[in-house]
Amino acid sequence: MIDHLMIGVRDPEKSKAFYVQALGPLGYEVIMEFGGSFGLGADKKPDFWIGPGKQERLHLAFAAKDRKAVDAFYKAAIAAGAKDNGKPGIRKQYHPSYYGAFVIDPDGHNLEAVCHRPQ
Repeated sequence: MIDHLMIGVRDPEKSKAFYVQALGPLGYEVIMEFGGSFGLGADKKPDFWIGPGKQERLHLAFAAKDRKAVDAFYKAAIAAGAKDNGKPGIRKQYHPSYYGAFVIDPDGHNLEAVCHRPQ
């Protein structure tokens, strides 16, 4: 089980603004700031950390409570400056109820919001 994850970015403040907007529909908010880094999460637990550092491209998949949250994540991320990497929809190649959306963040990370529940 993963407790938390941290990624390095070129411009932490720019990334902070991006992630606050993009992950807001999934219930994420800034919970803690420490030494130039910041932790986002839901339910008062910072499980996703952003800080200054070497850029390494990652794939990060965030759980969404329903398909509407996946759609809202995609819209918010695009509005925040992300690039499309897969509009919201069913991905049958993973399983029949896999509903996901993919974007590329300002540092080139591939972000996904996914709901595994049918309808």
